Amino acid sequence: MITTAVVLGAGIGLGLWALLIWLLPPRPSLASALAAVRTAPQSRPTITTVDSGGPAARWGRPAVRPLRTLGLPTERQMRDLRIVGRSSDTLLAEKAVLAVVGLLLPGLSQAGLLAAGVVLPWQAPVVVGIACAIGGFFLPDLDVRQQAARKRATFRHALGAYLNLARVSLAGGVGVDGALNDAASLGQGWAFAHLRHALTTARLTRTTPWDTLRQLGAELDISELVELSSSMALAGTEGAKVRTSLAHKAAAMRTRELTAAEGEARAATERMALPVICLAAGFLVFIGYPAISIALTSL
Repeated sequence: MITTAVVLGAGIGLGLWALLIWLLPPRPSLASALAAVRTAPQSRPTITTVDSGGPAARWGRPAVRPLRTLGLPTERQMRDLRIVGRSSDTLLAEKAVLAVVGLLLPGLSQAGLLAAGVVLPWQAPVVVGIACAIGGFFLPDLDVRQQAARKRATFRHALGAYLNLARVSLAGGVGVDGALNDAASLGQGWAFAHLRHALTTARLTRTTPWDTLRQLGAELDISELVELSSSMALAGTEGAKVRTSLAHKAAAMRTRELTAAEGEARAATERMALPVICLAAGFLVFIGYPAISIALTSL
């Protein structure tokens, strides 16, 4: 009874604390407000666009503000969300909705079992509900991380093709800006769409293409694009041999992709050996069990 009272008290206190933060969110300090005002004119708008739709975003909208006060989402999650194309409000709403569903699902299952005549201790759905709520709260983070990893691998593959196209345009006598725009207009897919959008933003805002490409690489957490923008900057300001630099960069990216593919293949081969080992161990147990059983019963 003492453990039950402690668990119920902790749950009620946590719920009241969350409700209080939602109703009365803490105000920012004067130092943070002044820092935000001073740095606001220097900040640049993001290049990438995100989608803020979905039913979970509407159902979990009341929980977005309390979760933001806890420092969510993190900067790494924001980069993952940008490359996936989802907004931070959608992520926080999904986390809240899945947490509530996970918390209530064991109780509904308990009600169904009671209707069928099966009686379980009431502590079981409480413990399972808390575990399911924690798992549902962190499940969207895992999903976004996996999607972002696949998107970055696809973007790196498209970036290698983009470098080859830009190198061909440079070999034909086109300037750096023209080669970047021509190469982006020839490709298809969402990665080339991001590159075209970044270059269009550079033309509209009258900034250099390598600055917008560097910003795009920082937003999507793609170091290869940041390195490419540095090479472009050297070509535009220092007169470096950009065509040779692009050729070396494309070769290095192809080598890195081949190395990563070989590593994934080796890891898949090692994972395939585990079922074979389990099958062999089970076969040995199946053969040796009669002999061991007879030896033990004869003692």
